[in-house]
Amino acid sequence: MTIRTAIVAGTVATMTLGLSAAHADTWRYAFEEALEEVQGKFAQKFKAEVEANSDHTIQLFPYGTLGESADIMEQAQAGILQFVDQSPGFTGSLIPEAQVFFVPYLLPGDTEQLNSFFRNSVALNEMFPELYAAQGLELLTMFPEGEVAMTTKKPVHSPEDLDEVKFRVMTNPLLVESYKAFGATPTPLPWGEVYGALQTNIIQGQENPTSFIESTKLYEVTDVIIYAGHNNFTTALMANKDFYDALPEADQQVIENATDAAFEYILAYQKDLESVALEAIKKAKPEMEVIVLTEEERAPFKAAAGTVEETFIEMTGDSGKKILEQMKADLAAAAE
Repeated sequence: MTIRTAIVAGTVATMTLGLSAAHADTWRYAFEEALEEVQGKFAQKFKAEVEANSDHTIQLFPYGTLGESADIMEQAQAGILQFVDQSPGFTGSLIPEAQVFFVPYLLPGDTEQLNSFFRNSVALNEMFPELYAAQGLELLTMFPEGEVAMTTKKPVHSPEDLDEVKFRVMTNPLLVESYKAFGATPTPLPWGEVYGALQTNIIQGQENPTSFIESTKLYEVTDVIIYAGHNNFTTALMANKDFYDALPEADQQVIENATDAAFEYILAYQKDLESVALEAIKKAKPEMEVIVLTEEERAPFKAAAGTVEETFIEMTGDSGKKILEQMKADLAAAAE
């Protein structure tokens, strides 16, 4: 057993004992980012709302305190955690249909359209909850975290520029296919290994929202930031389903209200977040090259997206096809 494994195991054992003693009056919530990043801000708002409107308390566990993303998902499914925030980038191996968020150029770049989609989507609010429930999870909400940017060590204007570039992706089969289609060599890595792998040139690229690139200082170990307009990072708040279903209706309502409040808060919080983060990166590293691909330069990347969409349907069958069709209908409604 490694030291990290022993620490996590000890923490989990302590939490399990606490759960029995507290009868779930203290609810545990883990997420994939730091406390002051987007998921952390959402979690803090959720905690404040729950504690202001009930006798319960929320204990927050930022990234790394309980292991990697796979660890916190296992703990949520086991009931050790009551809440978990995880991107479909990791949940996709558990719920294949969730990989739809990695079909390039599916989500709009316009913020108002995007927010309308997340508020009103039939696919997100009616179809996905059933898929999550089958895995012992109550899907409370999904929300966007910002336009995804690539950072690399050399300029990228076309898929040819990504040839032989080892590009870090989350452990998600469809994201692997996306970067194959984009011309790169996709390299799945846990988040904790990314900075060091870029620093030692094991990989030469990665993708994340600009605010995350700034807060984690990934710009220190890359030289170019590229905006191809290909995606917006999505994440999801879930509860352990057995825990949630056993709650009194009043507590379920508290959770629902806290989720709604945190959702609206985080959309407003992100309004200028990415542009402010980019300015901070340029100030910290003036030599950082910023490339915004033209429509002409984006065309071959968009053409590759068709292949990824076909792969998604092959991976997920009729269920995935229905999800994708409904999402397209929801997105068209948001555009109106």
